[in-house]
Parts: sequence; structure tokens; C-alpha cells
Amino acid sequence: MAKQKLSFVGNLFDDVPMGNMPVFGLENRRYLGCKSKLAEWILSIINNEAQGAHSFFDIFAGTGAIGRKALEYYQEVIFNDFLCSNVVSFKAFFADGELNEERVQDFLIEMNNVDASSLDDNYCSHYYGNKYFGMEAAKKIGYIRDEIERRKNEFSEKEYFVLVASLIYSADRIANTPGQFEAYLKNPARFKDLDMRMVDAKCYKGVKIYNEDANVLARRVKCDIVYMDPPYNSRQYCSMYHVLDNLAKWDKPPLYGVTAKPLHIDKKSDFCKKKAIKAFTDLVTHVDARYIAVSYSNTYDAKSKTSNNKMTLEEIQHILELRGTTKMFCMDYKPFNTGKTELVNHQEILFLTKVIV
Repeated sequence: MAKQKLSFVGNLFDDVPMGNMPVFGLENRRYLGCKSKLAEWILSIINNEAQGAHSFFDIFAGTGAIGRKALEYYQEVIFNDFLCSNVVSFKAFFADGELNEERVQDFLIEMNNVDASSLDDNYCSHYYGNKYFGMEAAKKIGYIRDEIERRKNEFSEKEYFVLVASLIYSADRIANTPGQFEAYLKNPARFKDLDMRMVDAKCYKGVKIYNEDANVLARRVKCDIVYMDPPYNSRQYCSMYHVLDNLAKWDKPPLYGVTAKPLHIDKKSDFCKKKAIKAFTDLVTHVDARYIAVSYSNTYDAKSKTSNNKMTLEEIQHILELRGTTKMFCMDYKPFNTGKTELVNHQEILFLTKVIV
């Protein structure tokens, strides 16, 4: 394939003060069930109750907000999630490795100066243009993702994940959606332009990162504390964030339908099905930890059927008590909601079980 002749906006060789580029914090994503505002409350309880703990395993890590807070308390923190886009973010924000911020920012500045109108159509613009993103923004997203792969050898492994995560966060920020990718907004007032920013990447010792099924991984990882925040309703996260996962994996599968999804979306969770109780029982039974902490949102009285919980508070408590003494802590909390679901008297509940060996 012939290399494109690109036009650039401005002068690539202008002096741009390094360190002045705005950055994305971990919480600068729209994500259902994100616990960033609850992290202090959750970790303060766990740390107070689980004396002498050194390792913390966030087995459904999502955005990584709880694991990030756990880094302040524990020597070893383990992140796991089955979405590739989340795992890329963990590696960018938390993994140890070589990180030259100036090299990363130089690339992002170069990409910001590419004139999108000079770009050819590509995979991203073909499927996502004038849907999840404006056509020019989609072209630029696809071009940048291709450039990250083409120039992968110019960067360390850490820097590569920082670049991909930076694109994921930048794309999510301008996405023409209500907050997730089950649908896009029809007839938006205007599409937003892409502005690449670097994620606020740090390097930590004692961090391990997995991209596996929680029930399988639980049988192999031993830790002091395991924290569980599984999906509780019918909304499959692999379907809600398929665009971001596609950007993370970049294997360019054919996409179908109005919502431009792969023909077979993989990694559907049993926790979003009628199998939820069976899956939760299996997980709690086989996890190897001294303490089991479980977050639970009482959304089983929601007006939307897809928001109704697959497990009740009583069922979760009963299953946890099979492993040991269980305490329950409650906090009033209004969660992030992209739809019309109304939750009255909503509470965030934290169960903490001291496992009896």
C-alpha cells in the first residue's frame, strides 16, 4: 500500500513546551459502575478490617479506580478485567517499564497536527464515521491507530500502551454517544474534533495485570484480599464498549448492522445472565484469599428491566457466609446512569468476609 501524503496543521517543528500538554486522569472516562467516587470509602473499610494484609486483587477491575486506591495501602496490587480496552489502560496507568514522556508527547503532538481532511478513508472511518464519531475524526482515529502499530518498534512496551490508552481516552471524550457504545446519537448538533492527550501514566512496582475470565483466574491467584465488583444486570460490557475494545485489539474484524459490531461479540459474562448466582457461587468458592470484599448496588428495583439485578442482596450474603464471617456496610450513593432508569433510595453496599480456613 502506498504511503499517504499528509497535510499538517501548523508547523511540526514549532517549540512546544513539554509537560504542558493536558493529560487524562484515570477517571476521565464515561464508564458504567465506575467506583472512583467510592474508592476512599471502600478502601478505608477494607484496610481497617483486614489487618496485616499485603496483597490486593481487583478481579473485575473495570476502569481500575479501586486498584489505584489500593496502591496506597498494599505492596502488591493485581488488576484483572476481560475487556482489552480496560487492560490496555491498566498497563498504561500502572505497569512498570520504560517511560519517556517526551517521546510519547512528541508523537501525540505530531498526530494532533495531522490535517484530517488530507487523510484517505480507513477502517475506522468506514465503520464509525458519521456514527460514533464525525467522519474527519474517525479518519484521524484510524490513521493514528495504524501509525501506533506501524511505529511500534520506536517505543517501549510501556510507551506503546500509553499511546493506545491515550487514543482510547481521547476517542471516548469526543464520542457521539450517551456514554457507552450500544448506540450513537442521531442528528447531533455537531461532531467533535479529535484532540489527542496523554494519559497520566505512572510506573509501579508490585503490579500484576491479567486479561482473563475471573472464575478461571481465581483458581490460580493467591492473595490476602480479593475485591469483587461483577456486573449485576443484563447489560453486557463487551457490547457497551465494543468500539473501544476494537481500538485496543486492532485486529480489524468486519462489523455489521447499524451499531457496527462484530458478528460474534466474545467474552459475554455469565454474571449478566440467569447463570449469575451459579457463577458467583463458583467464584466465591474457589478464590484463594483471606478476605473477600464485594461491592453491590441495589438496582433490582429499577424501572428498566436491563438494570434489574440478577442477584439479590440476600443471595450474595448467603453465598459469602459459606466462606466465613461476613459484615455489611452501606452508603447512600447516586451512580452514573446513561439512560432513563430511576433509582430511588439507592445505596452502595460493601460486604466483607473473613474467610474461615
